[in-house]
Amino acid sequence: MSTKIFIVRHGEATGNIDRVFHGQSNSELTENGHLQAKIVATRLAHEKIDAIYASDLTRAITTAQYIAREHHLEVQIDARLKEINGGDWENQTFAEISIKWAQIFDDFQHKPLTAQLPNGESVLALRQRGIEAISEIVCKHPNQTVCIVTHGTMIRALLTYYLKLGDDQMSQLAWHDNASISNLIFDEDECEVLYHGDNQHLGELSTLSKQDWWKKFEGGDNHDHK
Repeated sequence: MSTKIFIVRHGEATGNIDRVFHGQSNSELTENGHLQAKIVATRLAHEKIDAIYASDLTRAITTAQYIAREHHLEVQIDARLKEINGGDWENQTFAEISIKWAQIFDDFQHKPLTAQLPNGESVLALRQRGIEAISEIVCKHPNQTVCIVTHGTMIRALLTYYLKLGDDQMSQLAWHDNASISNLIFDEDECEVLYHGDNQHLGELSTLSKQDWWKKFEGGDNHDHK
């Protein structure tokens, strides 16, 4: 019995354009983020989606609601899908973080699974709760299609696991654009990643196309945080 999972990153939120760490801080979608959410909902409208889950953060819930309306579904909330707890980094700019916590920030960028955010969460702990949430969702929905709306660091950490990459290879995975889609198939104990980080539906609405800071980092041509 297989389960198809679409993992969607939330639409553009204020922290994404202000370059502020909004891990578990609540932030609203921008005007462009609402447009992105509408576009990704249209992209998924032809899929027979049986259930929709989102983290308990507003930017994820709002994005999920656009998708849910296309399928006449209610959004189911799972707090385990929320973004990493940034601790002291919450609501700090990335410029400030890179100076005040230079070594931890470097680890977060280049060796993420070794990173423990100050007075916050480790990337390993984030990944573990995400794996647990998805495993339960898969068990609840055999032979069904599920959409999950979550966050940037969560998606990257999960894909490191499902692509069977080494813990030291997470930095090689690109960050996904806002409202991008990944498609995974779960069949018993196996997972196949059909594609990830697909943002072709966004066109000029792409957040990353308007930013260039990510070009400093290796790991692909699409990066972003939260």
